[in-house]
Amino acid sequence: MDKDTKFILLVLGLPVVGLLYCGGIIALLMNSPFARNHPLIIGFFVMFVPFTTAAFIWIKASAKAYKKNSIMMKSQELQKD
Repeated sequence: MDKDTKFILLVLGLPVVGLLYCGGIIALLMNSPFARNHPLIIGFFVMFVPFTTAAFIWIKASAKAYKKNSIMMKSQELQKD
């Protein structure tokens, strides 16, 4: 998959996934007595799921960039010698 296809999926897919997530939360709150009776527990999980997903993606991308930068730095050091 090239960069343009990934960017299009990000730009078009992310808002759709967000709307589906919000719709799922609303449906859960409307249909589940447990969710209505325990708003703090449900609120924590509603906040925790996107936060951990975003943190996982961020850390994975940072590790990939760090590894790429580290490899480039090593190759530059070898060229200087």
